[in-house]
Amino acid sequence: MSIWGQFNLQEGMSTIMELLNYFHDYMMTFLILILSFVTYLFAFVILSPRLDKYTVDSHVLETIWTIVPMLILLFMAFPSLYLLYLMEDVSNPSLTVKVVGHQWYWEYQYSNSWFNYSFDSYMVYEKSDAPLFHALDVDNRLVLPTNANILFLITSADVLHSWTVPTLGIKADAIPGRLNYLSTITPYSGVYYGQCSEICGSNHSFMPIVLEFVPMENYLDYVSTVIQSE
Repeated sequence: MSIWGQFNLQEGMSTIMELLNYFHDYMMTFLILILSFVTYLFAFVILSPRLDKYTVDSHVLETIWTIVPMLILLFMAFPSLYLLYLMEDVSNPSLTVKVVGHQWYWEYQYSNSWFNYSFDSYMVYEKSDAPLFHALDVDNRLVLPTNANILFLITSADVLHSWTVPTLGIKADAIPGRLNYLSTITPYSGVYYGQCSEICGSNHSFMPIVLEFVPMENYLDYVSTVIQSE
């Protein structure tokens, strides 16, 4: 990874996260321009030997610095509202997965008319023979299809948790007695890691999240294997 990559956001691997990255860069452009302009004004006021009347008391200047910030806010607001709308849109999901937080593991439930299956996901310790990421790998990964609109229903069975996968732009609190929701679509196959982001007890740091996205053909093979094994 490059030095710049270590300071920047993680590469977006879902449609929403890619848009969030673009929006971040878009907003940073405005912030840098505003900071540069304000710094120039400070230097101009401090270092200028004399400020004439036009600079100090000008109706034209007052009009400009009233209208320009309003236009900047509009250019910021419309992309932001559009992105918020996309993040809240959960219409026509191809697959629904219920996520239940426990102390200290995750429970996943596939909830569909043609496939109902649930399992627990615990952190795997480094005593295993397989190569592992420290405190990030689990015994049972959540397998999902690519290019599918997936709806996650998130809750908790005991205390507050937070289900978070940064590269997919996923973060939602798991609250007892309440059902939060979010959706994601990713065209990229791969394994994506996350962790509980809410302090939930002594073993809070041992609640990793692993999502494995595979092509639809492989996902159907996985479903067939699960159904046959039951």
